[in-house]
Amino acid sequence: MPSFASGDAKNGAKLFKTRCAQCHTVEAAGTNKVGPKLHGLFGRQSGKVDGYQYTDANRDKGVIWDNQTLFDYLENPKKYIPGTKMAFAGFKKEKERNDVITYLQEACK
Repeated sequence: MPSFASGDAKNGAKLFKTRCAQCHTVEAAGTNKVGPKLHGLFGRQSGKVDGYQYTDANRDKGVIWDNQTLFDYLENPKKYIPGTKMAFAGFKKEKERNDVITYLQEACK
């Protein structure tokens, strides 16, 4: 099974802007949009952002977000958490997942 490897944060920022930013924010003062805000994502349990209406599937999954769980999730969110309302089909390329996660590590602190 593939695993996370540090990627290119600059490319990850571009990918985030074109594929994720319409639904998510990363800034400390960011707000929930169609998807939950991602600031503070690493180490947080799925379904735990205040003020965001999660599906039962997200709340009940109980995953703790880290590099590897995000790597697995972002390949195919609906397969990783059946019943999620996240419409994004996923990043099929490992490099793209690595790049986005590397960007998120910096942007979501």
